[in-house]
Amino acid sequence: MTTLNYKHLHYFWAVAKAGGVARAAERLHLTPQSISGQLKLLEESLGGGLFRRAGRRLELTDAGRVALAYAEEIFTRGDELQDVMKHGRDGMPQLLRVGVADVVPKSIAFELLRPALALPEPMRIVCREWRLKDLLAELAVQRLDVVIADAPMPKELDVRAFSHLLGTCGIAFFAAPALAKRCRAQFPRALDGAPMLMPGEDAAVRPKLMQWFAAQRVRPRIVGEFDDRALMHDFGQAGDGVFAAPAPLSGHLKQRYGVIALGETDQVVEEFYAISVERRLTAPAVLAMREAGKERLFGQRMPVTPRRRRATGKRL
Repeated sequence: MTTLNYKHLHYFWAVAKAGGVARAAERLHLTPQSISGQLKLLEESLGGGLFRRAGRRLELTDAGRVALAYAEEIFTRGDELQDVMKHGRDGMPQLLRVGVADVVPKSIAFELLRPALALPEPMRIVCREWRLKDLLAELAVQRLDVVIADAPMPKELDVRAFSHLLGTCGIAFFAAPALAKRCRAQFPRALDGAPMLMPGEDAAVRPKLMQWFAAQRVRPRIVGEFDDRALMHDFGQAGDGVFAAPAPLSGHLKQRYGVIALGETDQVVEEFYAISVERRLTAPAVLAMREAGKERLFGQRMPVTPRRRRATGKRL
């Protein structure tokens, strides 16, 4: 049997993390042709394809997902070995392995996780972003400590895990200044016929948005759908459409993207959960994450403007 080439495995890991050969080649300072050749050799040694082509993107096969899980463990342990040899075990930071569902806004995940780094004990956070079902599979075999998701544990999955509600919030709608000027009607009528950027099909808030549009009798023109909400925000910043986001992020989005809030509603509720194998949360870092949600994010009331435009929504 051929001995596993760990350099080839590292190239595979880099491609999977970067999302493509070209990006991985740039980060590793190698040519794409060189990496593609090494990947082919790895696939031959493992006896199966690790990626499949999906348009311009590469997607992991079932074998690729298995290989990536082992690669993550191997290279994480390798980093720990270096830390032990350099600082000794007593000086090692505690490790918090977090899975972030790809539909969770990155700013929400950041605000939830950042307090863990402020704990008295040294902390090292390892974040993995993936589809929820894949993250839960990693949680089941204890390769993750906790998963941040926009929905509770799916009932159809045979994984013993528990959902801990971090908080709920309403949503607000944002647009670049030029587009906002064209949305002159009162909110939410301003959304009728407006170009709309929507979260992807896996996002729990998507069907809620569609139901709310129907209830308000507004028909936005959907021009884009995004699993990655940060990318959706970039398109919104460019003026390509209106987008919805959790209301507590209003200040951050206005400052970072220069967008204008058209209005908000508390009839569309986003929920965020910590999913763990623990029935009760006990790890200090995870408890800090829950407190961050309670105090910094979801404990805040939605701002009330002097006059409410409609019973179901308000313009900001």
